[in-house]
Parts: sequence; structure tokens; C-alpha cells
Amino acid sequence: MSINDAKLLQRVAERILVRWLVRQGRLDVHLTGGLQSLGGKAVDLTYAWQGGQHRIKIKADPYFGTDPRKIADRDLTYYRGDASAFAFEAVANAATREPGWMFESTAHEIYYYYLAISQPEEEVAALASEPDEVFFSELAVDRDELVVLPVKETREWFEANFERYTPRPVMSGGASAWYRLVPRGDIESAVPGIRSVGPIFSGLAG
Repeated sequence: MSINDAKLLQRVAERILVRWLVRQGRLDVHLTGGLQSLGGKAVDLTYAWQGGQHRIKIKADPYFGTDPRKIADRDLTYYRGDASAFAFEAVANAATREPGWMFESTAHEIYYYYLAISQPEEEVAALASEPDEVFFSELAVDRDELVVLPVKETREWFEANFERYTPRPVMSGGASAWYRLVPRGDIESAVPGIRSVGPIFSGLAG
């Protein structure tokens, strides 16, 4: 995906997660707008719950599709084949060696949101500008799953194991970032506290 593609997918994921959290009864759900907002690095969202403020890093991932015809359709930017992996940013800028969000985020949890959308990017962009009743009723999410990872435990495992996985370059914010693609089974069996919430989108319309 291009930088703009990734930004649009992030916007879509954030909108879905905000509505889901509100429906879950979370209070003061607030998008931070990115890296340095509200004194937190790589924190995308905050909410209040049980007397405390929770900081969330959101990672949207379209590599969750299962329909071979849609996977082969290059117009479906956000419908890629299921990779059964987490993509963690290890280096945010290859030129400066700035650490990625996996090392730097001050979030409490990572909301890793897989979603396969069977609409062209232009349609997704148009829906992103529509009010909620249109966005949530017309966005064609074929498959989605929210996985919640505790940052502290996930980071400790990643720091000890990331060099086992091949680095992959990704253009991010005009710079070349480096990600490590970690099979889900490797980390889910090793890190306590990871939980799959499951699909969340279908219950948000209306």
C-alpha cells in the first residue's frame, strides 16, 4: 500500500474502533491525531474507564481476506490474502534509525485490527467522508477481527525475538520504515494477556 492508502485505512479503523468503544460503554473516547499527541508517543486513541485513562496504539491490517477472486482484484486495495501474522514496526525511519512504535509507544495496549474491505479505494474514501449512518451501513467489510495485545509483555517478547524475523521495508510518512512480520502462532502462544475480541464491525450499523 502507498502512504495515502495506509492513512485512509487507519482513518477507517479508528472510526470503527471509536464507535465500538462507545458502544462498549467506554467514556471520553478521544482520537489523539498521531505520534506526539497528549504527551504520548505512538498513541492513537485514549478513553476513560474504571477511574483511569487508557492509551491505545491502533494498527490496521488488510491482510485478512479469504476470497481468491477478491484477493486477485488489484482494485481492492484493502483486501489482501490472510497472512496470519502481526506486522510490527521496529524502525520508524531507516535513515535516522529512529525506533519504531513497537519499541517507542507509550500506549497500554495495541489494538491490532484486521479488516478486509471488498470495495475500491475510491469508494472507501468517499464513505469516510459520510455521516455514521451511511459509513457503517455501506462499508463492505467482508471479514474483521480485533486482537488486543498488552504493550509491556508484547514488547518484552519482541525485544528478545525480533531478529529471528526478516525485516521488510515500508514507506511511512515519507520515510522508509522497517517492519517485522511475526506469525500469530509464535507470539500468541508465548505472550500472556493477548486476547482476540473477534469481529466487531457487523454490530455497529444502526
